[in-house]
Amino acid sequence: MRIRPHLLAFGAAASMFVVPASAVAEDKLIVAIYKSGTQQYFIDQADGFKSAAEELGYQATIINVELDSNLAVSAISDAIAAGAKGIGITAPDQALGPAAARAADEASVFLVATDDPLKTESGDPVPFVGFDGVAMGTSVGEAAAELLTASGWLDGASYGVLSVEVQTLSVCNDRTDAAREQVMAAGADADSIKAVSYSGTTDSSLEASGPVITANPGVDKWVVFACNDEGVLGATNALRNAGFAPDDIIAVGLGAYEACRPWKAGIETGFKAALYLSGTDVGDAAARALINSIETGEDLPLNTVANTTIVDPTNYADIMPCG
Repeated sequence: MRIRPHLLAFGAAASMFVVPASAVAEDKLIVAIYKSGTQQYFIDQADGFKSAAEELGYQATIINVELDSNLAVSAISDAIAAGAKGIGITAPDQALGPAAARAADEASVFLVATDDPLKTESGDPVPFVGFDGVAMGTSVGEAAAELLTASGWLDGASYGVLSVEVQTLSVCNDRTDAAREQVMAAGADADSIKAVSYSGTTDSSLEASGPVITANPGVDKWVVFACNDEGVLGATNALRNAGFAPDDIIAVGLGAYEACRPWKAGIETGFKAALYLSGTDVGDAAARALINSIETGEDLPLNTVANTTIVDPTNYADIMPCG
């Protein structure tokens, strides 16, 4: 199969856009399809993907499908029709893996998966570039556990834990399950953990968190973690709307691109720490892997795992950019 051990890129554009094949030198087009292209993480990833492609003499096209599986299927077809020799995708639904792999294979196009793992019809993994979900969640959970222990809330305070989850996405379950384990290991009662189901966006987290907060009127302190920074931001916004002060919230982000904004502005916030992920680095790695395989015919690496770092208001500026 042309997919071979490959990578998958994911969404970070502002709109649906495909370059006509005539506008690109032969065999010099690669495409990244992103499930949530307006999120900062995917914007950064698209920038890394495009910059690496340009450096290596390729044209990169970015397609944002905004969590629409039908658009994702169309985007794959459009990319192939435009003459793409390599496609990276962060799919809106992991169930699209077999169809994406089959389409790429039939067109002799290299395919890579970033962020969210995909599988072929036979159950083989599509080569992947991104982060280790369990390791990410463990880091977030360890930071939350440390902050919770230091807060003294475990000694008699009425606290709750919002675990904001994309329950249909395995990579997100890996993250929040691992974070939950670490918080419980620090002494949090299992009954204190309240699952909040959302789609991955800030608005959906805000809407889903509100009723959970309202349903627990006896809780006056909250710990928050999620699959991404948007999930944490939505939950902290819901807590603020419910009258909770920043000092009553221990929120640990995953991404850090939303967490750093109030830190940079000097605004009090429930974000006390976050796991920094470099979307730029992942996009760069995905593009380079695709182009190397296009140029050499070599198999794509099965797994490329990027590093992560916990940041907080005291050190983020030395480690990451903050838009």
